[in-house]
Amino acid sequence: MRTKLGAVLVVPSVAFLVLAGAQTSALVSQAGLLDDFADQVAVGRDITALVHELQRERDQTAGELAALNAGAAPSVEPGRPLPALESVYPVADRAIDRFRAAASPLARGVASWRVSYDRVDNALDRLPEVRASVPAAGSNPTPVLAEYNRAIEVLLVLLAQPSPGAERAELTDAVLRYVQFAQVKEINSRIRGQLYAAARAGRYDQNDVVTLTDLRAQQLSGIAGFRLAATDRQIERYDQAATDPNFVAAIRLEETTYSAGGRTAAVLEPGRWWTVSQQRQDLLRQVEAGAVGDAVELADSRSAEQLRRTLLTAGAVLAVLLAALFTSIAIGRSVARSLRMLRGQALRVAQVELPETLERLRTVDPVAAEFEVPPADVRSMDEIGEVAEAFVAVHRSAVTVALEQAVMRRHVNAMFVNLARRSQVLVERQLELLDELEQDESDPDQLDNLFKLDHLAARMRRNDDSLLVLAGTDATRRWNRPVLLGTVMLAAIAEIEQYQRIRHHVADELHVVGHAVADLVHLLAELLENASSFSRPDTVVQVDTARQSDGSVLVEIVDQGLGMSPAALERANELLALPPAADVAASERMGLFVVSHLAARQGVRVGLRTTAQGGLVAAVWLPANLLAPAPAAEPVGAPGRRMLEVVAGAVAGPDGATTQDGAARPVGPQTAGEEAAQARRAVRRETPTRAEDVLGMAAGAGSAPSTWWSRQGKGSTATPAAAPASAPTGALATGNAPPAVPVTGGTNANGLPIRVPMAQLRAKAEPVRPRQPVQREAPDPEQVGGMLSRYYGGLRRAEAEETMVIPMAPAGARSEEEKY
Repeated sequence: MRTKLGAVLVVPSVAFLVLAGAQTSALVSQAGLLDDFADQVAVGRDITALVHELQRERDQTAGELAALNAGAAPSVEPGRPLPALESVYPVADRAIDRFRAAASPLARGVASWRVSYDRVDNALDRLPEVRASVPAAGSNPTPVLAEYNRAIEVLLVLLAQPSPGAERAELTDAVLRYVQFAQVKEINSRIRGQLYAAARAGRYDQNDVVTLTDLRAQQLSGIAGFRLAATDRQIERYDQAATDPNFVAAIRLEETTYSAGGRTAAVLEPGRWWTVSQQRQDLLRQVEAGAVGDAVELADSRSAEQLRRTLLTAGAVLAVLLAALFTSIAIGRSVARSLRMLRGQALRVAQVELPETLERLRTVDPVAAEFEVPPADVRSMDEIGEVAEAFVAVHRSAVTVALEQAVMRRHVNAMFVNLARRSQVLVERQLELLDELEQDESDPDQLDNLFKLDHLAARMRRNDDSLLVLAGTDATRRWNRPVLLGTVMLAAIAEIEQYQRIRHHVADELHVVGHAVADLVHLLAELLENASSFSRPDTVVQVDTARQSDGSVLVEIVDQGLGMSPAALERANELLALPPAADVAASERMGLFVVSHLAARQGVRVGLRTTAQGGLVAAVWLPANLLAPAPAAEPVGAPGRRMLEVVAGAVAGPDGATTQDGAARPVGPQTAGEEAAQARRAVRRETPTRAEDVLGMAAGAGSAPSTWWSRQGKGSTATPAAAPASAPTGALATGNAPPAVPVTGGTNANGLPIRVPMAQLRAKAEPVRPRQPVQREAPDPEQVGGMLSRYYGGLRRAEAEETMVIPMAPAGARSEEEKY
């Protein structure tokens, strides 16, 4: 087996590394280099053509500027070219366009070529400005001619840029030959320009003779160098051009300008000199084009030869690779079947069997269930068979570990459930005790403290419910009839500590199915708790609902609190979308974890986003399947649902006195004690502080009692007897329990029932003993009236839309990661 695998891996690897790596890559790079060199040499044709036209334009411009300076030519209007140059500019522009079309694609190649091309491009971009300055440069033509010289110089530098590498001397010599001749042609052009300028001016300047002498020396040196480097064919072309009559005529005319042997340099006739010198320049251009053509032909031949060599080498490498591939296939066929079977077994274990086992562990008892691991598919005795048995061992170990973790997780969940149940029992007993204390308490301050303890106990009970969600257990409380969404919202509000700050607008026609009431109350309570805890006490939390086009309902909880950073908000939304498994992080961010799992259980979508004011908006989408039609109408006289607003039978007047209809009456000194006692009796549990009060009243007298929040359980028969309809307002019920149908004093302007003070209190079986008057100093009537007015007014303002919110201390500062 080792030999087979070694042959399969070594043969292709050696063939690829030795042949492909050492030969093909080097040949390909050389072929690419020669191809780029051939392209650059080919651009030399366009470069020399452009140089030829720029030399003609420069030399003719020199003559026209000299004529302007000497007054031999008429001046032109600013912005217009000289008449003699109007026919020259278009020819040069066409040569520039051909050059750029040929050279610009190569500008992305070699760095040295790119730098030289950028210089040429900048010089050509300045050419229109140079042309525009020609009419005004008659007195000082040097800057204009310098710009032309610079443009031609950078073009000649670009002409010499092609380089095939140090190992190809013949190609380098070919480039050197046409570059040398191009420089000779440039010197000849400058001599022509100097003589033409002197002819148009009618005289020589004092520097002209020195400049001409230096240029002629450079010309002779350049021609000698070209003859040494040129091929026989190129020397023959030059000799043919030099014997041409036009070339000889230009030489003889130029010789008359020599000032040797006491002879004065003659001033040439401008028209005749320009004609014969241009003909000589054209002959030199033909020789130059021949030298460039020889270099292009040589570069193309060497590039094609290198390409053929590269293709032959690549073909040989490909043949070796194919032979290695066929060898590998022949050797690997003996192990392919076993490897396919091993792969199929591994994929089946990873994608089917192991996930099915884990899913069974979540749904069945891991102790009682039996889990079998199938044997390996490959039964061979070689290394592949051993690997297959190793996969089976890994599968068996994974199942064992998953079984142990499932048992441990079940035990941990059971521990959470037991702790939560025990805590729930203690909290229920605490709530019962608080109810008794609230019923018997008459001091408003103590009663307010008892209400606060009541809210804290309700929050502790919600934490126990969160532990049950953490353990994956459904809520034990059920609601068997559809409930108004507004009632569900009120129940959630009653579960939080700062319920006075909640402002809600919920349509009365929306009902929630009974089985989802418990989870929705818990979910909304968690969101409301966080919204109120992480916002300033002087702000309100707004709750709005809107019916969507698909039948769902959108509930938005808007606070003006601390907000969350973008990163924390993104993590929170990811957790709400995909409920995670219970871990340590879940206990640290219990609210967000509970909301995520409750939403997934009922198919509700929850998302968080920021507001323009810096707070957060918790959006809850209730699907259409959680909404139900309104239940059957309740009997006439059945109690309506109670709101969190204070619905007291008496409303504080401006001076502290109260009446049954809310009208103020003065308080005299003789009735101060009675009014204080009546106020203490009236401050009984006017506002439901727990969800069971809201949902219990929402059941109505005409329906069967629900087990929601029932401390007696489902089997309880402790149903209070209804109060007789003829019972007087404010009278106590004659039974030992409060009446099932609350006694109300009608409805107010908003349609809410008016509570009758003390009508809901449980009657004592024994006769009421008269209280012994306490010997104490009579309180100040104004002080008592003001206290009662502030107390009842504060309760009424807690939920009124147009009044001030009761400020409360914040529940505690936490980081944005702990907000949900």
